[in-house]
Amino acid sequence: MFDIQEELKKLPARPGVYIMHDENDHIIYVGKAISLKNRVRQYFQSSRNKGVKIEQMVTHIRRFEYIVTDSELEALVLECNLIKEHHPKYNTMLMDDKTYPFIKVTTNEPFPRVILSRKMLRDKAKYFGPYTSSQAVRDTIDLIHKLYHLRNCNRSLPRDIGKERPCLNYHIKQCDAPCQGYISQEEYGKSVTEVLRFLNGNYDGVLKELEEKMNAASEALEFERAIEYRELISSVKKVAQKQKITDSSGEDRDVLAVASEEEDAVVQVFFIRSGRLIGRDHFYLRISKGESASEILNSFVLQYYAGTPFIPGELMLQDEVEDKELLEAWLTSKRGQKVTLKVPKKGTKEKLIELARENAELVLSKDKERLKREEGRTIGAVKEIASMLGLNEIVRMEAYDISNTNGFESVGSMVVYERGRPKRNDYRKFKIRGVQGADDYGSMREVLTRRFTHGLKEREENAELGKFTAFPDLIMMDGGKGQVNVALQVLDELHLQIPVCGMVKDDHHRTRGLYYCNEELPVDKASEAFRLITRIQDEAHRFAIEYHRQLRGKGQVHSILDDIDGIGPARRKALMRHYASLEDIRRAEVEELAKIPSMNEKAAESVYNFFHK
Repeated sequence: MFDIQEELKKLPARPGVYIMHDENDHIIYVGKAISLKNRVRQYFQSSRNKGVKIEQMVTHIRRFEYIVTDSELEALVLECNLIKEHHPKYNTMLMDDKTYPFIKVTTNEPFPRVILSRKMLRDKAKYFGPYTSSQAVRDTIDLIHKLYHLRNCNRSLPRDIGKERPCLNYHIKQCDAPCQGYISQEEYGKSVTEVLRFLNGNYDGVLKELEEKMNAASEALEFERAIEYRELISSVKKVAQKQKITDSSGEDRDVLAVASEEEDAVVQVFFIRSGRLIGRDHFYLRISKGESASEILNSFVLQYYAGTPFIPGELMLQDEVEDKELLEAWLTSKRGQKVTLKVPKKGTKEKLIELARENAELVLSKDKERLKREEGRTIGAVKEIASMLGLNEIVRMEAYDISNTNGFESVGSMVVYERGRPKRNDYRKFKIRGVQGADDYGSMREVLTRRFTHGLKEREENAELGKFTAFPDLIMMDGGKGQVNVALQVLDELHLQIPVCGMVKDDHHRTRGLYYCNEELPVDKASEAFRLITRIQDEAHRFAIEYHRQLRGKGQVHSILDDIDGIGPARRKALMRHYASLEDIRRAEVEELAKIPSMNEKAAESVYNFFHK
C-alpha cells in the first residue's frame, strides 16, 4: 500500500522529474522541479490555490515516483521525453507530428546538387527553409534546374566522370553534364554561387538577365525561345512573391501565438527566415480547462522544438513563459548557437504577434466542430477498439504487412498509430534476409523477431529512445489466425506480453473483423473503430508495397536467378511468372523448364544444374 504522506517525507531536495499514477497505475502527469521535495508536496497541501486542472488531477493520484537529475536543465529534457512516450492525461499534448521540407544545397560535394530534404543535418551542406509546402519546394528546385543547369543525379563526381552516358536532363538543357567533364568544377561552382544568391532572395539580377535574353530572342525572331524565357520570368516572380519581407534585420525567427477555448487550443506559428515570412502553420493541442496562454506556450515550445530539425535564433511569443531562462538554455544547447525568447510590446513585431493570434482564433472558431469530429475519429475509435478487445487503454498500435513479387524478394512494413493518428516518424521497413520464396509466415516471423530484438537491446543499452525502444499496447497483423499465432510465438520466445489481433478480410479483400484470443469479433461497419482498422490495414499494405516498388525502381532487387549463367532479365521474368517460388523452380525437371517461353534446353540445363550441383 502506497502511503502518500509517508512517501512525501522521503523526497530529496534535488532537481528531477516526478511522475503521477492513477488507480489503474496509468501515468497521468509528468512534471519537473528544481527541488522535488518542495514541488511535489505542494500538490497535497490543501491551503494552496492550485487551480481547476491541478485540483482535479490530485483527486486521481494514487502513487508517485521520481527520477533525480544533476540539474534542472536535465530535468527539462527528461520531462519532455517522458511526456512524448506516455502522453499523460493532464499534460498539455501536442497533437500534430509534422516535418517540414528544406531546400538543401550539397555544398559538401565537389559538384553540388539542389534537393528536397526533411532533415537538417550537420553535414556542411547549406539549408534553406523550412517551408510549409512541399510542392512549393519542388517547384523552386525545378526552376533552379532550368535556370542554372545543376545536376540532380546521385553519381559520385569527379570519381565517375565519363563512366556513363549523360542523362536526359543534359539533352533537354537542364544540366551541363559535369558527369562527362563538359563543365569544369570552377565554372560549375559559379552556378552554385548564383543558386545560393537566388535562394537568399536576390532575384533582381536573374530577372534582368532573363528579360534581356527574352528581348534578344524576340528580336532574332526566335519566338519559341522567347516564350521559354517569358515562362521562366513568370516562375521567378511567383517564387519571389512567396518571400514577403517582414523586417530588414534578415534574421531567422519563429512567431508563436495561441487561442484557446475549453479543452481546445490552437498555436499559430509564423516562419521567418532571413527576414522573410516563408510560411505559416497551426497546431492543435489538447489542454485542460483554465490553462493560460503562457502555460500552453510553455508546453508547446518544449514539445515542438524537441522534434523539429531547425531551431531559429529567436522565438517571439505572445506571453512570457514560466521556464524562459531554462528553455533558452535548452534550445541554445540543441541549436549550438544562442537562442532567445522575446515578448514584443510595441512596433511591427508586436503587430506580427497580434496577427498570429488572430489567425489562431480564426482557425479555432472555424474548426471547433471539426476538432470534435476528429476526436471521435481518432481517440474515440481507439477507445472503441480497446473496449471490443477488453483492454484498459491503447495508446500505441503497430501494424505489420509483407509484400513480394510472385514470392521473390519479400519486404516487410511496420506502421505506427498513436491515439488514432499515424506516427510516420516511427514507421519502419524490413528487407527479408533469411526466407526464400512466398513464405509470408516465415517473413513475418523474421520481421517481428528483428523488431523486438532490436527494441530489447536498445532498452538494455541506454535510457534514450531509439528506433525500436517504444513498444506497442496492441499489435495488429494483416491476416487472421495464422499471422496472429506467428506473432504470439515470437513474443513468447522473447518473453514479451503484448496483445495481438488480426485484421481479417473477406473474399473481396475488404475488412471484415478482428481475430483475437482464438475468436473472430465482428466490427460494426458504420463505427469509427471499423474505419480506423481499415485505415491502418490499408496504410500497412501501402507502406510495404511502396518500399517494394522503391527497391525495384532503384535496381536493388537482386534475385538468385541473376547468378545463373544464361539467364538474363527476360528469362528471369518468365521463370518468376511461371513458378510461385524458388523452391518450385528448384524441383522442376529440365524438360519442364525448357517448355517455358523464352527458355531453351541449354538454359533449362543451366538452371537445373545451378540448383543441383
